[in-house]
Amino acid sequence: MSRFTERDRERIRNQLIEAGRDLFTQFGFERTRISDLTEEAGIGTSTFYQFFDSKEALYVEVLLAERESLEAQIAEAVKAVDTPREEVRVLLKTTLSEVRSNPLISTLIVDGELRALQDRIADAKVPDDPISSDTRHSELPFAKRWAELDAFRYDDPELIDQLLMSLVFTARSRNAPIGADNDVAYEQVEDAMIETIVDGLFADG
Repeated sequence: MSRFTERDRERIRNQLIEAGRDLFTQFGFERTRISDLTEEAGIGTSTFYQFFDSKEALYVEVLLAERESLEAQIAEAVKAVDTPREEVRVLLKTTLSEVRSNPLISTLIVDGELRALQDRIADAKVPDDPISSDTRHSELPFAKRWAELDAFRYDDPELIDQLLMSLVFTARSRNAPIGADNDVAYEQVEDAMIETIVDGLFADG
């Protein structure tokens, strides 16, 4: 029987998730050891296994937390604008920024790591990932509502999803896809690409 109270368990679990976030971001999944995670969280190895069956199971939790954080950022950004055009613009800008600056978000979206982990962990209780790179199962927020607008050029939410996600993939490399060789140049090109996509999605563009 565990010697931890419910409050202790919640605290330790959160410490492990935070330690995982820090170390997976810095060193990646493969180079991060369970001993690194337990040292960072200030617990023993045996305690780790009272909370997670494996490093992969912790990684799933970390990626889920990152996904929820991104969805909250997008929702907050979209809430601050008034038109569907602005919604598309801020969704893309927010997502692209996170893909470029956050290795875990890049792994989650571009590499589809969460879905791959689901296949590797038979007992993982992970819901479908709405922003996975596997677009057969993905659904960007707001796509269904946009598809119903008369001014929107496309009425297929899955197609809208795929169009927007294809732009997200360009954020994986600053140089190869678009030729920008510094931050300022990249942001200028990115802004131009977003405006082009937005204009093309609306019939009044």
